[in-house]
Amino acid sequence: MPDEHSIIGVIPARYGSTRFPGKPLALIAGKPMIQHVYERAARAELLSRVVVATDDKRIEQAVENFGGEALMTSPDHPSGTDRVAEAARKIKAPHYINIQGDEPLIDPDYVDTCARLLLDGAEMSTLAARIKWRHELFDQHIAKVVLDREGYAIYFSRSAVPFPRKYLDRGVDVDLDSSVYLRHVGVYGFAADTLRAITSKGETELESLEGLEMLRALYHGIRIRVGLVRSTIPHVDRPEDIQEVEKALSPEEGT
Repeated sequence: MPDEHSIIGVIPARYGSTRFPGKPLALIAGKPMIQHVYERAARAELLSRVVVATDDKRIEQAVENFGGEALMTSPDHPSGTDRVAEAARKIKAPHYINIQGDEPLIDPDYVDTCARLLLDGAEMSTLAARIKWRHELFDQHIAKVVLDREGYAIYFSRSAVPFPRKYLDRGVDVDLDSSVYLRHVGVYGFAADTLRAITSKGETELESLEGLEMLRALYHGIRIRVGLVRSTIPHVDRPEDIQEVEKALSPEEGT
């Protein structure tokens, strides 16, 4: 029987990517990207174990080469959460954290923030950071989240939410110092039962329209507790992003 406080960190990593095939193995300061993610996640204090859930033997071999733990999963999963759910069927625990495999600068403290919300009783958790720039609010590639007074998500959207009508009608800049303007930070925590429930249901229309899998949980009445963090985490979407990540690495990580 797993300990009631145990939390498994799962890093879903698939080889295929339309914009960046083989992304988890891309070298960043001499190490494959998946190694940077794994090593940072492993520094989180509240994780009992970290495992890479992959669909490719090359990724599995790379993880084993640097001493990490990898688990082979189906190549047919439509989302990272579905891949985490398969890993959860093989590694039993009461809680799981989905750590994105393209965030080599993931902050271990952010992982712990998400994990702590699960230990405090949340059925699902994630993170958000204050929007700092006007262009972020209107950028469809940036997911926004609106919270209720208790810190639970009301809605996630690629649109500007809440829509800043009172500012636009006056022809003035949006007040980004307001606490309501938040962007989503992609670390996801699940109680085991919640993870099973979400992945047993089909894609919802809201989820399909927005392209945001968190909306499936909200649609089915699952409450998502959101922890606030200092800033977003730079991720690697395209090969040209690697240079910016390398600049941000500490000297120790670049060796």
